Amino acid sequence: MKIVVIGGSGLIGSKVVKRLTERGHEVFAASPKTGVDSTTGQGLAAALAGAAAVVDVSNAPSWEDAAVLAFFESSGRNLARAEKTAGVRHHVALSVVGTERLQDSGYFRAKLTQEQLIKTSGIPYTIVRATQFFEFLGAIAGERAEQKRVRLSNASFQPIAAEDVAQAVADAALGSPVNGTIEIAGPERMPLSVMVARYLKAINDPREVAGDPQAPYYGIRIDDRSLVPGDNPRLGTIRLDDWIRQPRADARVG
Repeated sequence: MKIVVIGGSGLIGSKVVKRLTERGHEVFAASPKTGVDSTTGQGLAAALAGAAAVVDVSNAPSWEDAAVLAFFESSGRNLARAEKTAGVRHHVALSVVGTERLQDSGYFRAKLTQEQLIKTSGIPYTIVRATQFFEFLGAIAGERAEQKRVRLSNASFQPIAAEDVAQAVADAALGSPVNGTIEIAGPERMPLSVMVARYLKAINDPREVAGDPQAPYYGIRIDDRSLVPGDNPRLGTIRLDDWIRQPRADARVG
């Protein structure tokens, strides 16, 4: 089966490509690096020709409100048109747990727009919503750093390893469309401040983490429901301590 992975050279995309290829499928990693730009439509028709499924794990290069909305709107519309023409039978997209609860953020407003475009496209689909990745813990700490202290919310947090995300996305691509949403999360839940403190300690980062119920998360207020899944999510198998011990190259979703 031919599967096209949009954003196939990024953190999650490269791992999804590897898993699907190992399972015997013809996989094309579509990204500007391979001549495919979903925001303009460049290269989409040729890339999708003969594809049974499309996996979209791309992300906007800029998270400024207008730019990120434009990215997901143009990409979503171009993909839907190209998939209809190519006869694609399953669209799989990676989104974020809590998107509808985080609408004070322009990024999450854009992600919700992306989901709505998928749902109204007429193409059978599966949306995989993941919690935040372990790979982003350093960036989360950096965003709230104040010299030698990191001030973070105590809200519940249940991040997941990128490897587990890729496995869930690959499984979704090989399954039947659910025409709905699957939630995935890591195996451990604890306050955000505690999780980041464990991470910094494990990598010998001397910064102190201070829990603060009023501390914003990327500019928005969060509570114990904001970043965690609902009932019966699919749980990853990699725990924080195991992930820290793994050799890896941290990167942003692409």
